[in-house]
Amino acid sequence: MSASDGGNARAAGYAPHPYIGGRTAALRALAAWRMRWPGAPRVIMITGNPGSGRSRLVTGFLMMCDPAYRKRLPLDDLDPATVPPELPAPAVPNPTGRTSAQVLWLLADHLGLRPDRSEDIFTELATLEEPVTVVVPDVDRAGPVRATYEPARLVRDVLKPLAATETVQLLADVPRELATELAGALPSGQAQLIDLDAPEWADPEGLVLHAETVLDDGLGAPELPYTTDPAARRALAEAMATRAAGNRLTVQLAVQSLLMQPDGFDPADPSRLPASIGEALDLHARRLGADPQTLRLMLAPLAFAEGEGLPVHLLGTLASAVAGRDMSQELADGMLPAAPFIQRVEASTDDDTEHGDGAEAGSGSAGGRTLLRLMHPALAEEIRAGLPDVRDAQTKIAMALLAAVPRQDWSQADPYIRDHLAAHTLDAGLLPQLLTDPGLFAHADPVTLRTAVEAVPLEQLGAPARTYLRTAPLLTRSQAPAAMRAAFLESAFVEDGLGSWAEALRTRGFNLPWRTLWSVPLTGVHAVTTGSVSPDDEGTAATGDLAEGAQPPAPAPGDTAAGRAVAAFLVPEGTPGARTLPGSPNDEGPQDGGQALLLHDLYAPEYVDADPSRVVQPSDEARAAAPFGFNRGADHLRVWARANQEVVAALLSDSPITAADLSPDGVLVVATERGVTARQILAATPTVPAQRTGIADADASRGPEGEHS
Repeated sequence: MSASDGGNARAAGYAPHPYIGGRTAALRALAAWRMRWPGAPRVIMITGNPGSGRSRLVTGFLMMCDPAYRKRLPLDDLDPATVPPELPAPAVPNPTGRTSAQVLWLLADHLGLRPDRSEDIFTELATLEEPVTVVVPDVDRAGPVRATYEPARLVRDVLKPLAATETVQLLADVPRELATELAGALPSGQAQLIDLDAPEWADPEGLVLHAETVLDDGLGAPELPYTTDPAARRALAEAMATRAAGNRLTVQLAVQSLLMQPDGFDPADPSRLPASIGEALDLHARRLGADPQTLRLMLAPLAFAEGEGLPVHLLGTLASAVAGRDMSQELADGMLPAAPFIQRVEASTDDDTEHGDGAEAGSGSAGGRTLLRLMHPALAEEIRAGLPDVRDAQTKIAMALLAAVPRQDWSQADPYIRDHLAAHTLDAGLLPQLLTDPGLFAHADPVTLRTAVEAVPLEQLGAPARTYLRTAPLLTRSQAPAAMRAAFLESAFVEDGLGSWAEALRTRGFNLPWRTLWSVPLTGVHAVTTGSVSPDDEGTAATGDLAEGAQPPAPAPGDTAAGRAVAAFLVPEGTPGARTLPGSPNDEGPQDGGQALLLHDLYAPEYVDADPSRVVQPSDEARAAAPFGFNRGADHLRVWARANQEVVAALLSDSPITAADLSPDGVLVVATERGVTARQILAATPTVPAQRTGIADADASRGPEGEHS
């Protein structure tokens, strides 16, 4: 198959694809791949230069693969060799803005797989009885943070294993350098590389037809000599395609520029036609009497924009920052020259806009706000490449965004700043300096912030950032709102000895479900119970403060006439500070395999040296009269109010929970494989009904959902 096949198809009377307008040779190869034609490769990679039309080709092909969309296409008019058979729609995990792990789990969910680990997904795919068809478009747009270059990780961690799985029929749209790497990882004959800029796949006639169609005055173009006269229209379309060397984006920009402002254009002068994306920018500016460099500076913030795009109200601020001067007037006068290169989009309505109870959302945080972005990533690459110092420009953008946070209160920050400032500072080489406010950790989108922080060498991160990195999998896995993220982080800071950071989070206006009292890195805890020891039986504390900045309470809530409130841990015999249980055959000395009891103050960060036989546990009546109960699974726990059975706190652990108990006055003590942590439940205590109702406690049930969170 070659590009000449497209001309043969048209000569045979077949209509071009209504969306693609050509690419007959490529469509024939894709149709053969889709129907698993004998000799067709199992894996196809589509590549080409930026602006070559890879995305458009894949989108047009997927239109014919979707059973519902096929009904809207004139399939009977198309070349039959380009039309795939009617089959169930392929799996299409869209990588745009997603991490490689997200793409892989998106695919697993679509296929109904239920693996425990990401690597198990490939194992389950390999055992399928029927092959599955997977299409991965726009690999170059993968990742929530541009500077981390997620496309390479997506190829390495997802596409290569998929391509190596015999039960997977794979089509991917991949940048050229990554496509070559992917093809080289497969045995000969299993993969085909379709380079849209190579002579055998190029489609100059299709590009001319596209330009000719857009220039047609009968289809909406203004009435001009080269839009109304078919011969002149054809000649101009051919000149544009030739001058652009077949690059579809360059032709598209040239046509848009011409139709928006026909004055000053001479179709007989080829120097007025762009040969590249950069020339399309500069020629357009000059034709409209604007300075090309000023136009590039106006568009520079959009070239660095993250996510779906930049909020309209930030464009002027950031353009002025990059230019180093006030750009207000240039923006007011120059939006007409900028129009062909900008797209307006509406922000997704599923953005996390929770800022903590009582806090007002930042400007534009409501749904439906307008964002701006460049119409193609290749435009962004061109503008960034034309700047004298890319890192300096990114630094200026980051500083301007940081200055726009009201009183440095992240609950008041614009959602774009809150979620994407870390990406800008990463590209500027300044991210470690940004990670100094626990409020940012809680408010920022955890997927984006985690991706940015993971890109920084660990030795460059401070202790709080390392704690965030340890906790980030919980934040992304739980998809918790900001207040719950703050609760997880508050506990993590206490666990890592960063009490001042935990206290800072408590002052940020979050309605936290608990206050973490203390945490000890104690492993091997088999069981936990709360109780008290009488004052006469107490010894001295075995250790001092275990958390930074923590002070023993005076008096502690549990220090009453009944004795000192404690948490008792059942630990292996020989654990420092632990005493052998009374009556144990090993109570005369330590022995491997025995069990002992270790006591810790329930409220203060210190161990208690006391006789285990004097520990008094709450009675069944006291527990039944307590305002809260709890139930747990393997790695999660919920505290609920007995009065109405409503969940008042939900805990998710990054390591298996080995034991837990809840004191009658609401102190939750949880042991995991990492250690033991005590949290005071802060929910208002409802009135407990006379008769006990609700969910059974942890000692009687694993919880209504078993081991699943």
